[in-house]
Amino acid sequence: MDLKDKHIVLGITASIAAFKAATLCRLLIKQGATVKVVMTPLATEFITPVTMATLSQNSVLLNFFKHDDGSWNSHVELGLWADLMLIAPASANTMAKMAHGICDNLLLTTYLSVRCPVMFAPAMDMDMYKHPTTQRNVEQLKSIGHLFVEPGDGELASGLIGKGRMAEPEQIVEDVIQFFDLKKKFHNKKILITAGPTYEPIDAVRFVGNYSTGKMGIALAKELSNQGADVKLVLGPVANIPEIPNCDIIKVQTAQQMFDASVENFPSCDGAFLAAAVADYTIDNPQVSKIKRTSDKLQLTLNPTKDIAAHLGKMKVNDQFLVGFALETDNEIENAKGKMKRKNFDAIVLNSLNDPGAGFGHDTNRITLISNSAESKTFSLKSKTEVAKDIVNYVHETVLK
Repeated sequence: MDLKDKHIVLGITASIAAFKAATLCRLLIKQGATVKVVMTPLATEFITPVTMATLSQNSVLLNFFKHDDGSWNSHVELGLWADLMLIAPASANTMAKMAHGICDNLLLTTYLSVRCPVMFAPAMDMDMYKHPTTQRNVEQLKSIGHLFVEPGDGELASGLIGKGRMAEPEQIVEDVIQFFDLKKKFHNKKILITAGPTYEPIDAVRFVGNYSTGKMGIALAKELSNQGADVKLVLGPVANIPEIPNCDIIKVQTAQQMFDASVENFPSCDGAFLAAAVADYTIDNPQVSKIKRTSDKLQLTLNPTKDIAAHLGKMKVNDQFLVGFALETDNEIENAKGKMKRKNFDAIVLNSLNDPGAGFGHDTNRITLISNSAESKTFSLKSKTEVAKDIVNYVHETVLK
């Protein structure tokens, strides 16, 4: 859902177009948003608070005071809660008051309290919309950074035909989604991620592998997708293949396959996160058929695999970044910094097998983030979903600054 976890204050003013707010509210919630509705007193003449409360699944805020006991609806708390304030429909009267700082109802007071962006969907008769004072107020609101969903042309409540119809709810939702997409940290970035283990075959049924589950790399892919990236996830053999929007999953088994997929895709990407636990050695001359058990010892010859991280570090150009991972047991910070330098990483994610709940197989992790351009930062034990957010934020703030 495109608006998952977004908090939207939907302001409804006195306009015949208020009936569209019901559909708009439903569509916002369908996209994953949480919606709280604030109405002007006269808006209730066009659509009832009961309707909007039912659709938004929240109480409608209408008056400053809730009860006779003096408790009140806090416009300050609402302003801090919101990620976006959407005024739809926005009447000429309300826009005029907002342009001049008048706050004689709860919607206007909330507007002056919000710290989030504000978006207007005007609705009024064509002559009102074209009037110089209305246009001056619109320009005033735009000049302080507010956003507008332009009204459409068509038949108006007066019977006239012209510009002033509130944009259709579907168009408004599309504009809201586009607004949040543009705010995402990795909007339009193409990102390569390696995740999971590799399996190096011994014969037709046996292999050499490790305990990696791929959970950390998959969590990174999900977070980067949420932040607007187009993701290429080179994924080793894991128990469950995830479904992630805007993510092309390339399934591999061996270190050589992961190397080939990474080298092929990295040149077209803006950066890479190398979270996979790639085998350092592969079996020399694996058998096509199953090796039968005998009383003799079985000796395996291991050859070093190609170093994906080092190879991508050499390929990396000035407008690309590379983030590596280090799982250490001794001299952790020193070893991680040494690896970052050798492989030409811009940052490295360090986790230690000495930390309970961190490393392979866990749903949690405890990391230290190190970059070439900022101080290292150590985090507490968190879910890998939260760890992925910490990594993405750190890379955005230190590597892409």
